[in-house]
Amino acid sequence: MESFVITWRELLIGAVLVLAVYIAEMLLLMRSAKPRGWRIWQRGAEAHAKSREVQSLELEFTLLQERVDRLQKELEQLKAQQASVTPYTHAIQMAQQGLNVNEVAASCGISRGEAELIVALHRNQSP
Repeated sequence: MESFVITWRELLIGAVLVLAVYIAEMLLLMRSAKPRGWRIWQRGAEAHAKSREVQSLELEFTLLQERVDRLQKELEQLKAQQASVTPYTHAIQMAQQGLNVNEVAASCGISRGEAELIVALHRNQSP
């Protein structure tokens, strides 16, 4: 039977080869895993950015909706005020200010008889 003898030099070369193969394998795995990990991180960052953008748009939409609601209320109030201002209420206001019959009739688009009646009833009344 022959004896098999391994010297320190052969053992060291074997260990260096095994270590070199291990390092090469780790580098290959890290290199192939890096893009995948990077893509996952990048997708997460994009999703976070889009989430913030959506939140910003939701806030802007809410503010615009409140503004539209407020403008609609103002429009309804103006319509109600305009409906209450008839030629006759305007004629009464003019008569109370002391304008004559001809001015009231011409300005309000009412007949001279209506203007005379309104001026007679409201000339000496204060608003």
